[in-house]
Amino acid sequence: MSDHTERDTTFDDANGALAIGELDEAIIGYRKCVELDPDFFDGWHALGMALLKTDQIKEAIGCGLQATTLKPNDLLAWTALSQMYVQDMQIGPAEDAKANARILSLGGKVVRES
Repeated sequence: MSDHTERDTTFDDANGALAIGELDEAIIGYRKCVELDPDFFDGWHALGMALLKTDQIKEAIGCGLQATTLKPNDLLAWTALSQMYVQDMQIGPAEDAKANARILSLGGKVVRES
């Protein structure tokens, strides 16, 4: 349980750094979060967005893929991944991610939950 407490405190600190424009500090915090808890969707999503803002696009895409793997029916995760692919000029994958976001925005599911 202590890992989650440390993860959550670190996540809050990283969000605080992000809020005041300290992107490098936020990225360090988000990286620590996903190191502490590799299944932490919010950490992967936030890390990917922070990396995207600092033009670390390839790593951002990896984080975006991890987020969509953890929560395949999350609209924001697919929207973010689409933006990441667009920044990397990967139009085919960007369109695929955007299509998944559209399915979810219309109330559908990308992956059926068992």
